[in-house]
Amino acid sequence: MKNKLSAQYLNSSLEPGRYYDDTGTGLNMHVRPGGSKNWSQKIRFQGKQYELGLGSYPTISLAEARKAAADNKVLVASGINPKSEKAKPASIPTFSEVSDVVIKIKQAELTNEKHQKQWRSTLEQYVFPKLGAVPVNEITVDLIHDTLKPIWLTKTETASRIRGRIQTVLDYAIVKKYMPAPNPASWNGNLSALLPSKSKTKRSQHHPALQLQHAQHWWQELKSRDGIGKKALTLLVLTASRSAEIRGMTWDEVALFTQAEAERKGYAGIWVRPPNRMKAKQEHRIPLTFEMLKLIGKPPPGKSKLVFGTSSDQTLSDMTLSALMKRVNNSNGGTFTDVSSGRAAVPHGLRSTFRDWVAEHGHSREAAELQLAHKFGSAVEHSYYRTDLIDERAILLQHWHQFLEGN
Repeated sequence: MKNKLSAQYLNSSLEPGRYYDDTGTGLNMHVRPGGSKNWSQKIRFQGKQYELGLGSYPTISLAEARKAAADNKVLVASGINPKSEKAKPASIPTFSEVSDVVIKIKQAELTNEKHQKQWRSTLEQYVFPKLGAVPVNEITVDLIHDTLKPIWLTKTETASRIRGRIQTVLDYAIVKKYMPAPNPASWNGNLSALLPSKSKTKRSQHHPALQLQHAQHWWQELKSRDGIGKKALTLLVLTASRSAEIRGMTWDEVALFTQAEAERKGYAGIWVRPPNRMKAKQEHRIPLTFEMLKLIGKPPPGKSKLVFGTSSDQTLSDMTLSALMKRVNNSNGGTFTDVSSGRAAVPHGLRSTFRDWVAEHGHSREAAELQLAHKFGSAVEHSYYRTDLIDERAILLQHWHQFLEGN
């Protein structure tokens, strides 16, 4: 059967059998009676059909499997049989494969379920895109530096923990003789020569973000406020949107489901943002939960177009939301600051807070990046990604709201 495969679907209890992706690449998941899940791909080359093994799930993620399948299709189109391509030596596992073993060991050590999830989720978000498919004996100091550098100044604490986790994974690989010592992820006399120490990192030039540990406190403080700015900022954080996207929201962009359809889907409707209002110049759909619908209400009588317009239906200024965040921070003794820069968190930084929550709690990276209207993966992978995962994102946003509420 062909399905729109998603992380949520793959993680559900599936009956034994084959589940084909709808990308047209022949990618499928074989679920065995024992519950193991393995990727394979059926291709046709010079009149003959071949089946290629692409690894097990979740060691190989949906995005990685789609990319591998897409790359194989390119090889076929170029007159090359992927089956005859030289494979990596079976005796040398990839970083993601070794990580899977180490994570299982760590699960026995860590009694806190949250910390167990953090181990995998931070590696999946920040490390696997660069190192996941690399055999461990090919991982160098430069590769690790390139992995950590993008977040070293902006998320120093997170990056430092990730470096330690990479080192732990490679320590295991060294003991198992998959790779020689020394460990390329070690700090002293190694990465310390390439990256600034945590105590000397420069102030971040990125938007100051609310620390995840303070998010629930901040949320309760925001709920206690009044006014149109409070409503706009509330929807901003619930949808992880940009300030301009929220302030420019119009009623004709809101498409509500019928009651029956809303009950079936589990959310109220869709906010369709046109290309001319998006940074990437592409239409972007946002699921509207029932709580979001309560927040925005119904269009007022008259000629009002803006959901969060002023009394004269003018667009709110960006300063309205920024000033509200500043007031909330000041009334709480300057608690809500960015961990790297020490500056007060700003509306745009709430997107980083959402991203941190996704990573720390093991939610789908693909769904999160689509929610943020970010591009991710290779151009080939994008050409086969034919869904915006809006139903999955509705569930993701409901979980995000529950987290903010402390549930």
